[in-house]
Amino acid sequence: MDAQCSPKVNARKRRKEAPGPNGAAEEDGIPSKVQRCAVGLRQPAPFSDEIEVDFSKPYVRVTMEEASRGTPCERPVRVYADGIFDLFHSGHARALMQAKNLFPNTYLIVGVCSDELTHNFKGFTVMNENERYDAVQHCRYVDEVVRNAPWTLTPEFLAEHRIDFVAHDDIPYSSAGSDDVYKHIKEAGMFAPTQRTEGISTSDIITRIVRDYDVYARRNLQRGYTAKELNVSFINEKKYNLQERVDKVKKKVKDVEEKSKEFVQKVEEKSIDLIQKWEEKSREFIGSFLEMFGPEGALKHMLKEGKGRMLQAISPKQSPSSSPARERSPSPSFRWPFSGKTSPPCSPANLSRRKVAAYDIRYRYLEQSKLGSNVLLTQV
Repeated sequence: MDAQCSPKVNARKRRKEAPGPNGAAEEDGIPSKVQRCAVGLRQPAPFSDEIEVDFSKPYVRVTMEEASRGTPCERPVRVYADGIFDLFHSGHARALMQAKNLFPNTYLIVGVCSDELTHNFKGFTVMNENERYDAVQHCRYVDEVVRNAPWTLTPEFLAEHRIDFVAHDDIPYSSAGSDDVYKHIKEAGMFAPTQRTEGISTSDIITRIVRDYDVYARRNLQRGYTAKELNVSFINEKKYNLQERVDKVKKKVKDVEEKSKEFVQKVEEKSIDLIQKWEEKSREFIGSFLEMFGPEGALKHMLKEGKGRMLQAISPKQSPSSSPARERSPSPSFRWPFSGKTSPPCSPANLSRRKVAAYDIRYRYLEQSKLGSNVLLTQV
């Protein structure tokens, strides 16, 4: 695999000199945005025994100054980093990223120890060696993977793989009867230190699983794993199933409580709104009622006005005293037909009965006309 000679593009910068899209420069600690580009690898890193090496060219190790200054494109700095890489996590990836970025032109070789060596010198692993090889192969910073890497690096191994520098954290690693397995590498000036990522390690992940063993056992039982696959006894299996049911009931009760609290809160809010609206409407109703039926309300004024009008209609005003009094002429006496009384003085004695009746009707009409004219004159 050829190493890229193009300059590195840092994903994070300490300070952006040019103004950003909103016209403000980015301060320290704020990552600057870079253009999206498809430079990722499309295939996993190859194994070292699958790569052809030209041994005709002599191997000359570069110095730290030459590596830091930059090497030609055809001669990258070959950096080696080894480890167990069990339960491959972000701490492993960050260590390999640091090793890849030690020099401007770096070719990173990663050695992974086998199960036999790891079980003898460190302990049992969760993942087998093939799974660990595959995990390292698919890390974007790795250019080459060495299977069955040695626990202690020998000069023959360094010469075989043409290694210039060995990258690892500078904490002494005591193992295999040595206080520091990288002591001879440091003395030879081939050691390039990296920084550990705090808060994440394989041992920490295993500790979390062991600490919460019951939780994860119940989790996998619910996912379909059998008690035999989980190495769980019959009694513990029943206990986990009972705990799972109890937790489901508790969750349902908690959901019901939360929903009931929300419902009560909504009812309280609505009741408060209704009470406020009722108070406002009641004030308006009482005010309008007092305006209509109160001591000085509109109804009282209407009754007064109506009473005055009724009194004016029933008791008309008298005519002024300066107007001349008019005497009412006495109504002539008349006799109804078929009555035994004498006829009015102006009626002729020798008129027939039919003429007397006609005269009586005319006289009555004249009498009513005079009465109406007198009433009109009196009102005027």
